[in-house]
Amino acid sequence: MADKVPMTINGKRLLDEELKHLMTVERPSVIKAIELAREHGDLSENADYSAAKERQGFIEGRIMEINAKVAMAEVIDTKAIKTARIVFGASVKLLDVEKDEEITYQIVGVDEADAKHGRVGISSPLARALIGKSVGDEVVVNAPKGKFSYEVIEVSYA
Repeated sequence: MADKVPMTINGKRLLDEELKHLMTVERPSVIKAIELAREHGDLSENADYSAAKERQGFIEGRIMEINAKVAMAEVIDTKAIKTARIVFGASVKLLDVEKDEEITYQIVGVDEADAKHGRVGISSPLARALIGKSVGDEVVVNAPKGKFSYEVIEVSYA
């Protein structure tokens, strides 16, 4: 069996919402589109039918993918974490040593990652470098764009 994959409560909620939408809105819609396209006759030259079948394949594939992710998920309530060290779910305020700028990131599951909104995936170079550190520690991140140095200013769990 595969290892559990960490996910925040919000990340699980978003997957559940997407799955519900796919099963209650998208799937019935594409089935109706296939039925309508079939009524137009020759399926070999029916672009609407081909497009609907392709969309159906995508929807069914995504449903299977989400079900697999949910089955492997280890949902973590970040509010229940009580440690000064950085672990999964931490919101970390950092000082970018070179730029003298403060930035804040939350370490989240891979599917939840969105750096533009301050969420970095647990497997990212930054998250891997931060895990286990605490306030006052210096962190050097070896990223694809080079080395970056940060100082941990604050660690919180919300």
